[in-house]
Amino acid sequence: MNLKPLMLAGAIGLAATAASAECAFENDVPLKSLSAGFEAWKAVTDAMAECGNFSASLDQEFREKQPEAFAADPSLYHIGGVANATLIPLLNAGSVRPLDDLVAEYGSQLTPNQLIKIDGQTMAVAMMVNAQHLMYREDILNDLGIAVPTTYDEVLAAAEEIRAAGVVDYPLGGTFKTGWNLGEEFINMYLGEGGQFTGDGNMPTINNEKGVRALEVMKAMTVYMDPEYLVSDSTYVQQQFQQGKIAIANLWASRAGAMDDEAESQVVGKVKMAAAPMGSERPASSLWWDGIVIATNISDEEAEAAFRVAMEGMDAETVQANNDAAVWLVSGYTPGPLAMGAAATAEAGAAPYPASGPMGIMHTVLGNGIADYLTGAKDAETTLADIETAYVTAAKESGLIE
Repeated sequence: MNLKPLMLAGAIGLAATAASAECAFENDVPLKSLSAGFEAWKAVTDAMAECGNFSASLDQEFREKQPEAFAADPSLYHIGGVANATLIPLLNAGSVRPLDDLVAEYGSQLTPNQLIKIDGQTMAVAMMVNAQHLMYREDILNDLGIAVPTTYDEVLAAAEEIRAAGVVDYPLGGTFKTGWNLGEEFINMYLGEGGQFTGDGNMPTINNEKGVRALEVMKAMTVYMDPEYLVSDSTYVQQQFQQGKIAIANLWASRAGAMDDEAESQVVGKVKMAAAPMGSERPASSLWWDGIVIATNISDEEAEAAFRVAMEGMDAETVQANNDAAVWLVSGYTPGPLAMGAAATAEAGAAPYPASGPMGIMHTVLGNGIADYLTGAKDAETTLADIETAYVTAAKESGLIE
């Protein structure tokens, strides 16, 4: 799947509104879904609910809950909302099914870019693309005469000026919550430095100058962040922006619309978008897709109903009613005014998230180990060495390293 052109074709904008179109059929099979909780998923699942007999769990901890829930027999959910990396454990467990027969019968509206194929089989259907990119308070930067940062050195310099001016509680926000979010922040930084996570035989390759640089930048950022940064996830940073507490953050494009939601934001029209800051070689970000999977451990009748309901949630009418909630891959999408950050990040050469079995382990050990460096418990080299050791142990247990 070629993500870069998709990002360039898309846009991010205002918050979603409820889908207005009715479902094309009446669903009489009880169905459940588990996905992330951002605006695009709310729009899609609201549209699915129009079909009847459907309930959605919108949960920011979905990635931790899905593997066990889908491995149950019968599966606790019929439809899963996934992304590049969160699909991997489900594939490894065999808990999601091939979709080619269902696509052939009910997916004529889908484009080739939406069909996520693994070993020649369609295992997921993508609905949007996403990336973390720079969001900033245009009014604050203008008032202080600060140019929009294009590198992390410039971000840190801007943060120092903003702190000296005392115009917000914290100059920077960041998704540094221990676990998946913190691991993702390192991955973005390390990709920006041109780093490779594993080498021959799936052995780890992060304990080097690029890895140290990534950690050093992350720690430098924490000086300008809320002291509770180790509990700061995407929703936390979004709310900091909306409440006027921060001035700059590298946040998911799917959160952009919330900044202009008059029902909950105090900074409508003030938060603007730009490319993710550059590392030494490319933007310090990664490109993602989001889409649906169907559980293996359900009946064929349930799978058919689940796929049909999912297609109703991801159709052109839903997108037209919620055009600015995401960078949609669905026909009927019209680019909105806030595409600049997502498009510029992709155009500058941001790499797709390197999803794989080894990367799933690497992401986990990164998320669990980096806090020791940020809090001063370990130096950078020891932190990276310990993370590599934890990775090797887990990879051997999984049969990825002999």
